[in-house]
Amino acid sequence: MTKKILRYTRNSLFTLIGLIFLYFLCAFCFSRITVNKNPVNKQEIPIYIMTNGVHTDLVVQAVNTEMNWTKAISYQNTLEADSTYQYLALGWGDKKFYLETPEFSDLKLSNGLRAISGLSTSAMHTTYYKYIKEDANCKKIMISKTQYHLLIGYILNSFTKDESGRLINVKSNIHYDIGDAFYEANGSYSIFKTCNTWANGALKSCGQRSCLWTIFDTGIFLKYE
Repeated sequence: MTKKILRYTRNSLFTLIGLIFLYFLCAFCFSRITVNKNPVNKQEIPIYIMTNGVHTDLVVQAVNTEMNWTKAISYQNTLEADSTYQYLALGWGDKKFYLETPEFSDLKLSNGLRAISGLSTSAMHTTYYKYIKEDANCKKIMISKTQYHLLIGYILNSFTKDESGRLINVKSNIHYDIGDAFYEANGSYSIFKTCNTWANGALKSCGQRSCLWTIFDTGIFLKYE
């Protein structure tokens, strides 16, 4: 009996290791496959992709001729942002992880496991900025008005809305920045859909260079080196 238990445990461990290896191998390979390799873009509206080294945000102009984001995402839900803040960064992720892990030093095993389980709720993290600096961690992409409207649709469909169609602000004292706020979102975070998968999907939605599938920011930014 003891030998059977040990054999079963060993085989289960090897299987688990194999699945983990396969998961990361697929993540690497699929992130290197480019979708929309040569997009045709009219140089009409700038958008940005921005990373903190782990998480990718989409950044749009707070107000332009095609969309006034401040009507849906009010400055009043932030600590200090106002109409001088010209850009809005948007990111999707696990709600509990967002609210309980403002710093990686706050990470708890229980929150990490819950986030990858696909069973918890999600949130949109929105941050207003006065300025955007283009560098290795922030890339500008010029797209057409038509493409921008496709992106708007993708982003708005990621939010949960109330009966009146308004975005639902998460009432919390947690802020990462003086210009940020959280909103209820659709979908669940999992090992197959991460914050970077969402950002990659945003680029796909408007016909931009993107990964076939990615869980990390690296694959996305490789397309824009």
